[in-house]
Amino acid sequence: MQITRRHLLGTGASALAIAAAPRAFAAWEASTRYPDPAVQILDPSFARYRVVQASVERLYTGTRWSEGPVWFGDARCLLWSDVPNNRIMRWDEITGRTSVYRQPSSNSNGLARDRQGRLITCEHNTRRVTRTEYDGTVTVLIDKFDGKPLNSPNDVVVKSDGSIWFSDPSAPGFDPYEGRVERPELPTNVYRLDPQTGRTTVVAGDLRPNGLCFSPDERKMYLADNGVTPRVIRAYDVVDDGAKLANPRVAVTCDAGTIADGFRCDVDGNLWVGAGPGDDLDGVKIYNPDGKPIGRIALPERCANLTFGGVYRNRLFMAASHSLYSLYVNTQGVAGR
Repeated sequence: MQITRRHLLGTGASALAIAAAPRAFAAWEASTRYPDPAVQILDPSFARYRVVQASVERLYTGTRWSEGPVWFGDARCLLWSDVPNNRIMRWDEITGRTSVYRQPSSNSNGLARDRQGRLITCEHNTRRVTRTEYDGTVTVLIDKFDGKPLNSPNDVVVKSDGSIWFSDPSAPGFDPYEGRVERPELPTNVYRLDPQTGRTTVVAGDLRPNGLCFSPDERKMYLADNGVTPRVIRAYDVVDDGAKLANPRVAVTCDAGTIADGFRCDVDGNLWVGAGPGDDLDGVKIYNPDGKPIGRIALPERCANLTFGGVYRNRLFMAASHSLYSLYVNTQGVAGR
């Protein structure tokens, strides 16, 4: 069964409330010429990925902390989290309008789709990972491990076999901002959940995890580690019939002061990484499969997470601090991610 527009909009009044568009921040100026100077070539190999006539677009502003974007192609819309405002936002590609999809959202963060097209959500406040069914009901997939509550489920991806992989760092510093109290009882792990059996296993530990994604062939997983300085993105081999991770090594060393956050791979294996904070760091940094920086998309705000979408999966959506941006690029995100 596919999700219809009615399913995606939901039945609550919050899903029908159109979010008023507040004034744009003074720092944002859309480019009136092309190529857009915000799209920067750091290595000649990046030139082929730039659409010369495309400019960075601000689609919406007015969130407090944008995170976890996910594309719904069948409904031609993007969902993303506004974490401290306790809501999931919905941007419609046809109308260009933004509405509130779900409120309260249990301070949702990372979002994804499973292989049946259902919404998977990492929730801070309830310390759980959930699935939204076709009729709009919410199923709890996991809220405890070894009998202890999860910390703060952060980011999530779904593998082609249907398994759900998510990071669970501890983020007590956000407690007052989000109106919750977190008392971590578990290590900061990355987990694999089999929704068929309900079995959950630890696939990575000994790091402070954040963003994660698979390589196009799913033979590698990339994990952001914010427990070291400078921040790094680690690569792991996916082994044991796709159920475990092995051979951790540093794939990307981030710029000094940069926090490694959410990221995605394109079909060529390049990593498009949300970057910031800082005037010379805010935006998206692009690394080739060897970990070399090849391009940058400068934004006036730190980009926390991103995803590919649009009809041809060639539109990059960037969830920045208070806004949602997009840019057409000459590559595609991996299908099904």
